[in-house]
Amino acid sequence: MAKAPNSFSCTACGAAYTKWAGKCEACGAWNSIVEEAPMSTGPKALKAKGRTIQLTDLATEEDPPPRASSGIGELDRVLGGGLVPASAILVGGDPGIGKSTLLLQAAASFANKGLKCLYISGEEAPAQVRMRAQRLGLTQAPVGLGAETSLRDILTTLEAERPALAIIDSIQTMWLDTVEAAPGSVSQVRAAAHELVSFAKRKGVAIVIVGHVTKEGAIAGPRVLEHMVDTVLYFEGERGHQFRILRAVKNRFGPADEIGVFEMTGDGLVEVLNPSALFLSDRESATPGSAVFAGIEGTRPVLTEIQALVAPSTLGTPRRTVVGLDSGRLSTILAVLEARCGIPFTGLDVFLNVAGGMRVSEPAADLAVAAALLSAREDVAIPPDMVLFGEISLSGALRPVGQTENRLKEAAKLGFSQATLPSRSKTGAADGMRLRQMADLTAFVGEMFGAG
Repeated sequence: MAKAPNSFSCTACGAAYTKWAGKCEACGAWNSIVEEAPMSTGPKALKAKGRTIQLTDLATEEDPPPRASSGIGELDRVLGGGLVPASAILVGGDPGIGKSTLLLQAAASFANKGLKCLYISGEEAPAQVRMRAQRLGLTQAPVGLGAETSLRDILTTLEAERPALAIIDSIQTMWLDTVEAAPGSVSQVRAAAHELVSFAKRKGVAIVIVGHVTKEGAIAGPRVLEHMVDTVLYFEGERGHQFRILRAVKNRFGPADEIGVFEMTGDGLVEVLNPSALFLSDRESATPGSAVFAGIEGTRPVLTEIQALVAPSTLGTPRRTVVGLDSGRLSTILAVLEARCGIPFTGLDVFLNVAGGMRVSEPAADLAVAAALLSAREDVAIPPDMVLFGEISLSGALRPVGQTENRLKEAAKLGFSQATLPSRSKTGAADGMRLRQMADLTAFVGEMFGAG
């Protein structure tokens, strides 16, 4: 078959084109089409017959996949209970956030549990990895270490060694000699990931692949990379904070949106068993602009502090600065406060922050955000023993959210004695907490701030 000529492909979805264009027609991304050597499209027709697939019904029961525990509770939680054999895991995160440190600690922990582990680095020399292991006190762990970027040599080594776990750091440095493109390009990343995932499924080896991220925070390379693997983990955190959050955005063997919380120390990453207490440890009591939100991350309740600052603006267009929350959600809440409650924020700069470097995405944080904004605007402190949660609709009504009982139990465990939440919420026993159930935002503003 004739070799396909060089063409252009989209870095976001991998679609191939015969010439350059400013917009990808397949996924709609702009300025994402680059010149590449495309992968073969395969034969035009299948002449040989394949084998018949064995079919089963939906009632067929199978045993759950066996799992290997690492001994690191937060990592096992994110993985869904432990490492599954023959699984492919993609780990992404900002440069220097601690991906290599976490995976080296994980490899050492699995190795000490009896699993044969290999750590293949394409970015660092073995001496650099050994220096990190020495700093972390992991030099006695039986981990096989290698430095290579040729995927053919790596697969040959894995075939000979037959490890239970192989860590590839990182996929952007790997190159396959059958693809005529530079390492890190769309074709190379896609082909290398396909070979690694296929090897994992054929040989029963669990493979962890490290991926770089773009400026927008998404894993660099074609989007199909995330669809090829079984689990996608993002390592999040701010460099100014010591907290690191490992978040599962996709998991075929466990719950998605699960998080594991770590603290960066001089001896490496230390798991945080009670993240709620840690995120609230530096909280000042009875401070205007501060509200405690009882949220749910995956299967665990997590309490975080939402901070707001409202100040007169000297600019024609007031600033709206948000850290840890969706800026569009802030604009919606400000519009509802002005349209439904008559509380304007015109001419005022608004700054909103989630303390501790946490990122909150669920709509249940709406009520806590509104409370923090009103508290900062009116200079009235919210009671320090109160937690808030609830979704705000465009009509100003407060909508109930899921897992109310778990949120209240976590708050009571940390010493909070009262909660403000939407009406019609399933509160259960509420553990003796005083509950303030509000039907809409106007009622909340009237009771808490004496207006409405």
